[in-house]
Amino acid sequence: MMHPPIALILPSRTAARRSCLCLAAFIAASVLSSAVDARQGVPSARDAFDVRATRVQGFDSTSVYMLVGAGANIAVQIGDEGVVVVDTGLAAAGDAVLAAIRRLTDKPIKYIINTHAHPDHVGGNAVLVKASGGQRTDAGPAAELRQNPNGVIVVAHQHTIDRMLGPRRGDAVYPEYAVARSSFITEDKQLHVNGEAIELWWRASAHTDADVLVYFRRSDVIVGGDLVQPASFPHFDVQEGGRLQGIINGLNHVIDLAVPQFNQSGGTRIIPGHGWLCTESDVVELRDMATIARDRVQYLIDKTFTLAQVQAARPLADFAPVYGVGEAERATDAFVKAVYSDLQKPWDGSGPVAGSGLNFIDGGH
Repeated sequence: MMHPPIALILPSRTAARRSCLCLAAFIAASVLSSAVDARQGVPSARDAFDVRATRVQGFDSTSVYMLVGAGANIAVQIGDEGVVVVDTGLAAAGDAVLAAIRRLTDKPIKYIINTHAHPDHVGGNAVLVKASGGQRTDAGPAAELRQNPNGVIVVAHQHTIDRMLGPRRGDAVYPEYAVARSSFITEDKQLHVNGEAIELWWRASAHTDADVLVYFRRSDVIVGGDLVQPASFPHFDVQEGGRLQGIINGLNHVIDLAVPQFNQSGGTRIIPGHGWLCTESDVVELRDMATIARDRVQYLIDKTFTLAQVQAARPLADFAPVYGVGEAERATDAFVKAVYSDLQKPWDGSGPVAGSGLNFIDGGH
């Protein structure tokens, strides 16, 4: 059987435009994210963490900041009532994160929200809880720290709590006081702090099975966690329930929430798990790339290509210079392998597998 050449599947116009900026994008991602092994929570050769804050936007006396340099990006909302922190970085960066927050404000930390359970997002919980309302149950050597119900409250999806209390072999073991005591299992949860509503949206089967989008509605800031990583191919943790389609659905949710000021730029700001501060256009390009990658690999699977044949066809060659961080060819092959394996499994119905509204041939939207 004659197979059509893969070159007939043209890259999207957004991807072509971004490929011209790939070097700048890689440098920006390196600056804004510490070079760490996120799965092991080990910092790179640098011994110290240089955690810096950038004001994103806000209103009246309330502001949302993005902290970079602690492993994963961190969001901090500061207002009259106190501080809300979304993700806390690596355990080793906890003191530096706390110092960065204290340079912004001396107000108490009221809430810590975890987007999922990976060590570069929850490692700093212990330091912030200790410094922000942790109490000992009793005196003596058997005393244990616990969360103070009148102090800081840690919030996460129930799956994040389960992962932190029962980690996989080799993963970090967390003390109970560092694990969320306020959980939810529904699609969304709401808070109201510092004069604005904060919505927590659970995205099942995405980067993991516990991903939470955090939306500061009045400040118009979305915290995407590792659902949004503009400098790399999507990462989905298969062992923790991650699926590529779930990531695409989550990115579409971010796009639905975001309101651009002009031509998909400005307006809503999106804080990614790793990488630069985004607008809707960044997320649209990421969604388009993930959808095209899915459809190209599925096309070859439908033509009965083996994994080796799919990789040899290089279906993502046009995206590799932009999203294949590090050794582009190896990173791209690893992503193609993950997508190939993922597409062999049935989808549970949490959103469409096909028919995203994109044109498969030209990548338009």
